[in-house]
Order: sequence, then C-alpha cells, then structure tokens
Amino acid sequence: MKKSLGEKCFSVFNYTFLCVIAATMILPLLQLLAVSFSSPIAAESKKVFLLPVEFTLGTWKHILQNEVLWRSFGVTIYITVVGTFLSLLITVLTVFPLSRKDFLLKKPMMVAIVITMIFNAPMIPYFLTVRELGLMDSLWALIIPGLLSTFNMIIVRTFFMGIPSDLDDAAKIDGCNDFRLLFQIYLPLSKPVLATIGLFYAVGYWNTFQSAVLFLRDQTLWPLQLRLRGYFESPEALADVNLVTGDFDFNTITLKAATIIFATIPIVLVYPYLQKYFVKGAVLGSLKE
Repeated sequence: MKKSLGEKCFSVFNYTFLCVIAATMILPLLQLLAVSFSSPIAAESKKVFLLPVEFTLGTWKHILQNEVLWRSFGVTIYITVVGTFLSLLITVLTVFPLSRKDFLLKKPMMVAIVITMIFNAPMIPYFLTVRELGLMDSLWALIIPGLLSTFNMIIVRTFFMGIPSDLDDAAKIDGCNDFRLLFQIYLPLSKPVLATIGLFYAVGYWNTFQSAVLFLRDQTLWPLQLRLRGYFESPEALADVNLVTGDFDFNTITLKAATIIFATIPIVLVYPYLQKYFVKGAVLGSLKE
C-alpha cells in the first residue's frame, strides 16, 4: 500500500525523533567508555569525546583487581538472580487464581491490590516493619520487600485472561488439576510476558540502592550501586593508591567512568536475549479479547 506524503513525513519525523532519543542515551555511555580507556591527562583536560585519547588499559586492570568491587558485584548478582526468580514465582502463583472466572474474590482482591499502586507505604513504617522482621543487615531485606509488583501482576493477569478457556476445559477433561494447568499449560504459553516482567524485576533488583541504604550497615553486604555511591563520595577509596605521588596510568576520573561501565554492562547484555520476547510480551499483556 502506497503511503501518502503526510504519512511519509510522519514516519521520517518518528524515526528522526527516536534516533535523537537513542543518541542521548547511547552517547554518554560511549563517552564514559572512551574515558575509561584514556590516559589520566587526557581525561583531566577533557579532551575525550567518543574515542579514547592515549589509549591505556591501566584503569581497567585496576578495576578488575578490586576485590571489594567484585564482592559487591557478586552480591548484586545474587539478589538479582534469586529476587527475579522468586518474584516471577510469587507473581505467577498470585495472578493465576485472580485470572480465573470462577474465583469469587478476584474483584475485591484486585481493588485492594490496585490501591497499593496509589498509596505507597510511608518510609518510617516500612523501615520499622523490616527491622521488626529481623531482616536488618540481611540480603533478604533487599529481596523480600520487592517480591511483588502490582504493575507486573496486572500485565500477567491480563495475559492469562487472554488465554482461551477451551484449554482449561480440555485440560480438566484429561484430569489436570490447577497446579498442572498452571505449570504445564499456562507457563509454556507465557514466555513472552514472563520474559518482559522478568526483565523489569531484574533491572529493579540490579539497581537496588534505597533498601541497601536503609537496611545494610555491614559493608561486606553492600550491593554494587551502594558501593559506587561510596566510591563517588570518596574517590581515594576506589583508587586505593596515592595519586598525588607516582606515575599512574589512571586517575579518579577514569576510575569513575570504568566503574559506571562495569556496573552497566551486565544488565545491558541481558536485554538482547530477551528482546524477541520483550515487545511481544508487553503488547500481549496490555490487550484483552
């Protein structure tokens, strides 16, 4: 079908606008990557834009030998993997009965759940609740409070409600109970939406910061984002050397750039593997027959 002049202009505008938005997100990361591979003098004099100046691997060698940073990296990996798995499991188990037509309490329960999107828990009661549960200085304090997202529940529920009821009837005729129906029929059909909300959960856990500030006093349990905050407040801790004396091929500017890239790359690398499910899941989860 041939497009009109107006449609062509609209498409050009859309592509141009999206490219500009993408550039505002990509260029800062490329600039930080270039700084991390540049010499301290070039970084200090702000000569670096998108390509490294006086290329050196000194910054990355120092970063990759930082045991404290790797420990925080491991903590973040742990809470992201465990938290995402448990969040998906709890979300699916909660949503499945709420998507059933024969569940009498689904409407009042959904109203109660949606209210939590409007009224968030105040900070002080939230802190006191977690403390009374004995979760202070525990990684579970970073996982349990964020196990369930109302927004993700609504997406999955809408997706489940779009699955033909004929599948339920056929499964029940074959003697399939609710658990088998969920795990053997619904979940295999729900890969797109599960990948979508799984990415949402994973990004949330990966960027854990506020909960860590509130509940963790033991610095050995600090996740990556909180560790980065500490390094940016005290760059000398990241350098771990006296940069005033000696000839080093890194400084606090290149170290900060490298740590940002270090914390960003893992979650960015996950997205391409989920992209084919991501768009499909977001669309299917937003529509209902």
